[in-house]
Amino acid sequence: MATGTGTTTGAGAPTHGHGHGVPAEFLAGFSEALADVSLSCRTLTRAERESRRVLGEQAADAGIGLRELTAGHLAAARRAWATLPGVTGARDPGDLRRTGAAVLAALEAGVHALAEGHARAQRHAVRRAEAERRAFVDDLLYGRSDPGRIAEQAERFGLRLAERHTVVVAAAPGEPYDERHPLLRRVERELAGRFGDHDALVVPKDGRLVCVVPTEQQPVLDAFVKLAAAEEDGGRVAVSRAHSGAAGVVRSYEEALSALDLAERLALEPRVLLAADLLVFPVLMRDRAAMSDLVQSVLGPLRDARGGAAPLLETISAYAASGYVNAEAARRLDLSVRALAYRLERIAALTGFAPDDPLQRYTLETAALGARLLGWT
Repeated sequence: MATGTGTTTGAGAPTHGHGHGVPAEFLAGFSEALADVSLSCRTLTRAERESRRVLGEQAADAGIGLRELTAGHLAAARRAWATLPGVTGARDPGDLRRTGAAVLAALEAGVHALAEGHARAQRHAVRRAEAERRAFVDDLLYGRSDPGRIAEQAERFGLRLAERHTVVVAAAPGEPYDERHPLLRRVERELAGRFGDHDALVVPKDGRLVCVVPTEQQPVLDAFVKLAAAEEDGGRVAVSRAHSGAAGVVRSYEEALSALDLAERLALEPRVLLAADLLVFPVLMRDRAAMSDLVQSVLGPLRDARGGAAPLLETISAYAASGYVNAEAARRLDLSVRALAYRLERIAALTGFAPDDPLQRYTLETAALGARLLGWT
């Protein structure tokens, strides 16, 4: 049966002439070194081992696999065996054994040096690829390069930027996400196993895990969100709205980061945040001066309360989050209903806005949100 461009032997292994498809320059000097070893029974010199390492690197750069390279050297040693001076000139079995042991030791050292050089080249190639990937991700997420160039680069990473994409960002409060984090490996393995050749880009960035996925591949997005949200350390996952083009990816990334920032500042409970659900907050903060004036005018008097403004501000937020149900708000605050009622009375007395009045409590709630967004207490 044909395999690649070569033919097969009876054992089914492909052969490509005498060197198993390995060009002669990657075998250069090996038979000669073995011939000299067979005469003196010496070991390979440092220079000879280093030359094998260099040839191993060059072979890897040329796209020759370690298996083929090793097979080529073993074949060269086998062909040379019958003509080695130390073998043909052996006078007794003891000489032949010593020569054979020396040649085998040299063969082992040579192949080991080849493997070291081959692995060294592969490590360099991986580092180069990782550096290119990091540079591309920076350009993509921050919009630092020409859109046409970014689109061309994106094709190499499986992204077609003419489509609409959603960006998901996962953040963990503990150990930051990086190339060695187990979640990255788990996500890559799960997505590859379930969806095969998908077009999502999953990368760690600034301690977070970022997933850029075409909107047409919603199952991939859902799987990523589920895996990231299942982390036991209490992290959050933010999902942007879908946007088109390279500029759209930048916008989506910024939306997801903004959602994470809002969740942190507002102490939002959900683990999974949808940017579309948080659009009201950028609107509220669009006029920062007006929001600051609202906070100071409505909530400023709370600073005169015993214990400061923080407990009463927390009460306003918990009351709104509970749907203005006293029993639920008291449970959230770990208070009795009577203690909650006292706090609500103090808020009304100090601010002039009654939490039980539908219009006035909206003003209080908006001011409380603004206070958390501005870091006011």
